[in-house]
Amino acid sequence: MSSTDSVMGLSKYILTLPKTKISLFTMVFLSFIIGSVSFLIDPTSGNSNGLDLLYGGTAGFLIFGLSSIMSGAITQPWVNSLKGRKMKMKQSMFLSLFSMGIISIIYILGCGFSTILNINIILNSIIFGCAVIFAIRTLIIRGTSNINLINSVMISATQPVLIISMMIVVVFLTSRLDNIGYFSIFGLLLKVLIASSILIFAIYSFVLVIESPMKKNLGVGALELLSLFISHITEGSMALEEIFEEIGEPVDTLVGIISFKTSKGIKALFLSPCVHPGPVGIIGGGNMPTTLANSFEHFTMVNHGPSTHDFNPVSSKEIVKVEKTIKNALKDIEYSDNASEFFRVSENHANIGAQFFGKDLLLLATFAPKGFDDIDFGVGLSLINLAKSKCASNNVILVDCHNSFKGESGRVLPGNKEVFDLMGAVEKIDCKSISNGIKAGCAYDIMEDFSKEDGIGYSGIKVLILEVKNQKTAYILIDGNNMVIGYRQEIIDRVKSLGIDALEVMTTDTHSVNTLAGGHNPVGKYKKEAILEHIADCTKKAILDLEPVRVGCKSARIENLNTLGPTNSTELVSTISSIVAVSKIIAPLILLLAVFFVFIWTFYGTF
Repeated sequence: MSSTDSVMGLSKYILTLPKTKISLFTMVFLSFIIGSVSFLIDPTSGNSNGLDLLYGGTAGFLIFGLSSIMSGAITQPWVNSLKGRKMKMKQSMFLSLFSMGIISIIYILGCGFSTILNINIILNSIIFGCAVIFAIRTLIIRGTSNINLINSVMISATQPVLIISMMIVVVFLTSRLDNIGYFSIFGLLLKVLIASSILIFAIYSFVLVIESPMKKNLGVGALELLSLFISHITEGSMALEEIFEEIGEPVDTLVGIISFKTSKGIKALFLSPCVHPGPVGIIGGGNMPTTLANSFEHFTMVNHGPSTHDFNPVSSKEIVKVEKTIKNALKDIEYSDNASEFFRVSENHANIGAQFFGKDLLLLATFAPKGFDDIDFGVGLSLINLAKSKCASNNVILVDCHNSFKGESGRVLPGNKEVFDLMGAVEKIDCKSISNGIKAGCAYDIMEDFSKEDGIGYSGIKVLILEVKNQKTAYILIDGNNMVIGYRQEIIDRVKSLGIDALEVMTTDTHSVNTLAGGHNPVGKYKKEAILEHIADCTKKAILDLEPVRVGCKSARIENLNTLGPTNSTELVSTISSIVAVSKIIAPLILLLAVFFVFIWTFYGTF
């Protein structure tokens, strides 16, 4: 995972909204009930009977229901006409329903207190409720639609304006309230205007506080970033990439390539790009494991090379640079008939699976069953160079197995104790000469019956079986973001029962599954047994596919890959963290003070 988990964690607040017709029906039904109930406790209503309850329900529908439905119908096309983030009708109607629910509660409380205190504060309750929903609507529309504050205020005012207008119409048509005239209407409108002005000032102050740091440091507003993030989560919009492209910085990194070849040509590719598949959803490199694999005609496994969110591509277009680097490297790759058996070395919690191909070396790093997360590129590079020096290997391919979920705190960074454990494990590698033939078999299962909600990405499961001196080794890659602690061992136990002698289980770290569950959705959290069955079936197919191959390795340099970069990634996270920290204090303070002053202004002189 990453330091940008704080951004991805926002996804847990994204609701699955009801369909438009459900919101419409709810507003009609709820407003009628609210009107009827309020009429029962309204001290000005006198004795009530069935006909009066029908009147109350009808008035409730006209004042709250019809006004809210009209507001929902107006808001959606108005927002979309301003070229901001596209709003769906179901979103607009749910916002109207939510706002109606809030003002209805305030209205019912006003009726209740009017009865208890024997004073009439019903009208003031409606005014106060309208002011509150005006503020809520402004914040939501401003924060999600990426339009300016003035337009947000105008759009947000539609529902309270319609409610007050309909209330005046109903009052005059029915004469249910006494002593209301032009002067009272003027006073009412003055109260609404001043209450709204107080809230607009509070909202403007709050927006200024949270926008300034992001604008100053990265040139993009926090609310704009939030709007584009929500747009990607809910609609799959790629507009967020445009922001990342503006703040991105180029880096040089590596991609490890292992090619298995028969007389007919390449049979399988085993890749380990030191490029992080993030930051979220399919933005940037989020779906890189599938996008990159699909760019080759052969069976291709795209593993997780050592990298953190500093190395997130700013857009999916950057993946083409990785593809071109690999294809160029394949043109002059040298093949060998020799391979070693799979073996393991360890130091404390660090566990490295290894296999030689000719003089080249594949390393699979894990700390399972201890939890861990991304291995930093600098750490990976030091391990690669150490292994090259020790075994005189031209190419060392390192894979971060990413198979024991701990979260952001589990990252392996320079200076951590885990780095020295990994180095100690590498030092234990026995670099012997080898002269063994090799067979390879592969199979994949896209797992159509699974979804990203189940923690499985678009590539499903891929299995590569290598046989050397009758030792069958399974490399199992799951397109997911890390793995529930302990689940790796369950997979190992199941697969070994199929006649496999050694294996490692890896995840791609795809972030295409991270649009839900607050950014964390490790493999094994859902449908554990079903995943085991798919892995077992895929492994059986790979065993049947075994045939003699030659193998070639290459470590190639990817140049000028535009990423978030260590500077901007840190800047982005620290800025968001500071905004969140400040907002936790400033937002309640500003908004509660504003609501308090509005309350005092609205009810002044009543009690």
